Amino acid sequence: MRHLRRHHPEGPFSLAMLAERTGVSKRTLASAESADGTNLTIETLVKVAHSLGIERWAYFLDEQVFQQVNAELEAVGELRRHGVESISLRTRAPQPGGLAPEQMSELLKGIINAASRARESLRDTSAAADDSARQASPDRLT
Repeated sequence: MRHLRRHHPEGPFSLAMLAERTGVSKRTLASAESADGTNLTIETLVKVAHSLGIERWAYFLDEQVFQQVNAELEAVGELRRHGVESISLRTRAPQPGGLAPEQMSELLKGIINAASRARESLRDTSAAADDSARQASPDRLT
């Protein structure tokens, strides 16, 4: 749970913020993260997961789901860091040889990074063109 609080795209979240968001006491959440690792009920785990936008509550119970969700959250965080506000995705029945969530995440990161580099390149080109235009037409003194 601590990893999720610290690395969530909307976070990081303090225990107090997570408690407010989930309706679970701060003390209960702190106990779950402590070295003693107080066990939470499935109901509480589901509350925490859903309050953070994770529909697969097995996130807390299954290592593979944990890895998949973290890869997806990382991709969302990367999108937000690059100013992407929305993305349109289509779903269809899985086909043999389709991309795994981790591969899709890496593909999206590559696309985002390429778009970011292209945007910077356009800014640099635009700035250079503005400089050239200023040099070509000297200011007139009146």
